[in-house]
Amino acid sequence: MHGGLIKAVIFLPGTVLVLIPAMILLVGFASGWPLHVAFPNQARFWIAFIFAGAGFSLSVWTVALFMRFGNGTPAPWEPPQQLVVRGPYRHVRNPMITGVLLVLLAEAIVLGSWPIAAWMLVFFIGNAIYFPLSEERGLEGRFGSKYRDYKSHVPRWVPRLRPWKQMQDVEQDSGGSLKS
Repeated sequence: MHGGLIKAVIFLPGTVLVLIPAMILLVGFASGWPLHVAFPNQARFWIAFIFAGAGFSLSVWTVALFMRFGNGTPAPWEPPQQLVVRGPYRHVRNPMITGVLLVLLAEAIVLGSWPIAAWMLVFFIGNAIYFPLSEERGLEGRFGSKYRDYKSHVPRWVPRLRPWKQMQDVEQDSGGSLKS
């Protein structure tokens, strides 16, 4: 496995999905906050299972796309060298964050933890501020007009129902020789 990816997984989603929720649970436990864990005989267990599966699958898929087509990782210290506009990135600009949010939602549901649900909201708000102020500016600097075109057609958080087709995809579909 790629060394930068291992560090990125431990550092980024490991902190968001494991370390901070564990700290929340420890503080909650110490202060007497009740924990209402769901079991397989309860519907919310299976609802959480579905959210966790969808979030984990989406996260793995997007990381694989970054590595295979972007020649990089999700980590800021080893970012993709190519703009990735494939798979879920044709529907929404931040599917990796969506995957993490789905896993946090699953944790909150299966553990019956309002504080973890609050952490999920804080995480989303932080990203909703960070992306337009920093991440997207950096992407515009690295990828220029290609990213600005992508950004103008693909929403940041709420997915498009139909995948966005880049101009080169449209030309290729109509018999042109361009390849994506």
